[in-house]
Amino acid sequence: MKFYLGTHQPSWLARDLGVPFLVSHRRLAGRRSLPRASGPWALDSGGFTELSLHGRWRTDAATYVKAVRRYATEIGNLDWAAPRDRMTEDHVLARTGLSLRTHQHLTVVDYLRLRDLDPELPFIPVLQGQSITDYHRCADMYEERGVDLAALPLVGVGSVCRRQHTVEVERIVRSLAARGYKLHAFGAKVLGLARYADAIASSDSASWSLRGRHMPGCTSTHRSESNCLRFALDWHTRLLATLTPSAPAEHRPVVAHSVAPPSSAVSRLVDRRRIHLVSARNRDPQEQFEHHVELASRRAA
Repeated sequence: MKFYLGTHQPSWLARDLGVPFLVSHRRLAGRRSLPRASGPWALDSGGFTELSLHGRWRTDAATYVKAVRRYATEIGNLDWAAPRDRMTEDHVLARTGLSLRTHQHLTVVDYLRLRDLDPELPFIPVLQGQSITDYHRCADMYEERGVDLAALPLVGVGSVCRRQHTVEVERIVRSLAARGYKLHAFGAKVLGLARYADAIASSDSASWSLRGRHMPGCTSTHRSESNCLRFALDWHTRLLATLTPSAPAEHRPVVAHSVAPPSSAVSRLVDRRRIHLVSARNRDPQEQFEHHVELASRRAA
């Protein structure tokens, strides 16, 4: 299984780290200059934040295709790009005011539209739903429109990243894999991956950043670990070791760092109130919004 490390820092793409990254369109749009990727990466559309914040897509299909074409050309090494899909979590449906089936329909139609606008760009179809029946209905919607999902290099599975019930997600994933789909599980829970990593082609997560927001920085220049490259790579290495315990150490990414990360003993001595304050100050407005959305989602679950 290939695991993409989600990051808010597009500049990491230019570093030869041996790790595939997932970067949001929201972090790249509008930039005058873009990094040149040294390795493979994938593009997330940023749809969860877009719909949660605005209740609709403000970027039309043609504009999004133009942006993705620029990323593919200027950054390079683009494995795939997510479409402007519509997530189906309850709070997202409440924000848009549309039904789950309408979100599925719009997701399918958007993929077809993007593919027609530029067949050369590596857009992947994404399946959305809540129940197993929902996801298979979404798959049928693609198939009915002539999209042979089993023949494609990758099919995304959305609206699973905030699911607390990994058994339910496993059933969804395995039932879709049984149809011959090569799956990418967007933002899958780490505990979930331990159950069904063998049934998917790839996954991604940026949960290291959420955890890092509540940890003191490992150097004087880091207020927290929410955007620390070493912290992110250490988390990625531990995750891969959990999923593939026999992975040789030489294949794990290493980044030179002049200061060792704090030990658990030192971390326990750090005043909790200070950690909370510095992590809050370190967030930009978008990260802070995403943080609040994540907390709201967990409380609703």
